Amino acid sequence: MTADAPRPFPELPETIESIHIIGICGTAMGSLAAMLVDRGFEVRGSDAMAYPPMSTWLESRGIDIMVGYAAENLNWNPDLVVVGNVSRASYADAVEMRRRGLPHLSLPEALAHFFLRGTRPLVVTGTHGKTTTSSMLAWITAFAERDPSFMIGGITGNFGSNFRLGEGDIFVLEGDEYDTAYFDKVPKFWHYSPFRATINNIEFDHADIYANVEEIEAVFTRFAEMIPAEGSLWVNGDDPRAMKVSAGCKARRRTFGLGEQNELRAEDIEYGDTTSAEVILSGQSLGRFTINTPGEFNVRNMLGALGIALDEGISADTVREAMATFETVKKRQELVGEAAGVRVYDDFAHHPTAVRATVEAMRRRYPKQRMWAIFEAKSNTSRRKVFQSAYPDAFAQADIVLLSRPFAKKDGLLPEERLDIEQLAADIQSLGPETHLIPEVDAIVDFVRENAKPGDIILGLAGSSFGGLHQKVLDALQD
Repeated sequence: MTADAPRPFPELPETIESIHIIGICGTAMGSLAAMLVDRGFEVRGSDAMAYPPMSTWLESRGIDIMVGYAAENLNWNPDLVVVGNVSRASYADAVEMRRRGLPHLSLPEALAHFFLRGTRPLVVTGTHGKTTTSSMLAWITAFAERDPSFMIGGITGNFGSNFRLGEGDIFVLEGDEYDTAYFDKVPKFWHYSPFRATINNIEFDHADIYANVEEIEAVFTRFAEMIPAEGSLWVNGDDPRAMKVSAGCKARRRTFGLGEQNELRAEDIEYGDTTSAEVILSGQSLGRFTINTPGEFNVRNMLGALGIALDEGISADTVREAMATFETVKKRQELVGEAAGVRVYDDFAHHPTAVRATVEAMRRRYPKQRMWAIFEAKSNTSRRKVFQSAYPDAFAQADIVLLSRPFAKKDGLLPEERLDIEQLAADIQSLGPETHLIPEVDAIVDFVRENAKPGDIILGLAGSSFGGLHQKVLDALQD
């Protein structure tokens, strides 16, 4: 469970010129480092490992990286330290930071202090769809010439980046309910002072932080209450938990979804290489919207972004034009390449609901092709047994399922608390898909090379790079 409230904001030096970042090679931390450099700060950082592409990306911006969490990393005596949630209080540089009395912030505290003041934060939240919805909203506001800033948990297709510092007063944020740092144990999105927001959906996730879905509901309830009366909140009206946690919101609460009870809804959805739907607002048609990303869940994502855009005074016609040119986020049903007539896709899905949605979307897109689903359990939730019974159905529409060994991590889990990968393979097999448990990435690549056929669709599902699986498969098929 998280803390009841954020800590009091610490006293900072009157002048800050130099900043050290602990855990700098994380996606969000690296983005923050680049944003700080753009604002004129001298930035250095440390991480357990530094390797491309993040290491070279940071170095290209003049940011020095120190490998390891040593006390000596702070010998350059920075004015401020930003601490990522990868850091523990016992790490040598964290101990040294406290010994020296250096002022320090978590990432969300730093983001709020240096970048959100004087802006209007538009915060996209929910268990699933945050990255895509916030990317859609960022593109819509840019297309509408609002010159937005944004920070998003994925590389956007339209911008080729996960952050942007614009001159407008809009700041689009992906609002994560995960906690922030060892000294700041509250959800990240509690720091973002939301003016407008969405709640896309709520499910149990982050089992290393939350004991049950009720604890997650509690932090979303508090988030909804933070939105000022003059702001607005768009809620997935088809999700009972989202409706429940938003009931106490002081701002105007409006609903989006597919059900007829929603104020903003989609109907007559057509699937294919693109997805299109008729969009209705308060009983009046806004016309037909087309997006280049497949799946019903992406229609919902679009509705959430559309709702906030309308509240920002952006016309439905402008949103329709923007969505027709929206490019998907990296690792969201991303076509990595094609070789020997086989298409290889990469997707971030690792929660069973996300796996199901992605597999179903790709099945709609390719109804007659043989589809492979290759899965890695690496996230703190997916390695636990909490979703043991939910995963099999998520893979049911695939033809072939390959499961790798769950990622090894020192997390204190007892054997009975870990995902039983052998049982999962048997349960998926019983539903129809040909299922194989192949522990190592290179062995998976060999199996695919020997058994894939022209026309096959290969879908790699992982919350990480999956050991380079996707490119290795393409290289093997090309050879």
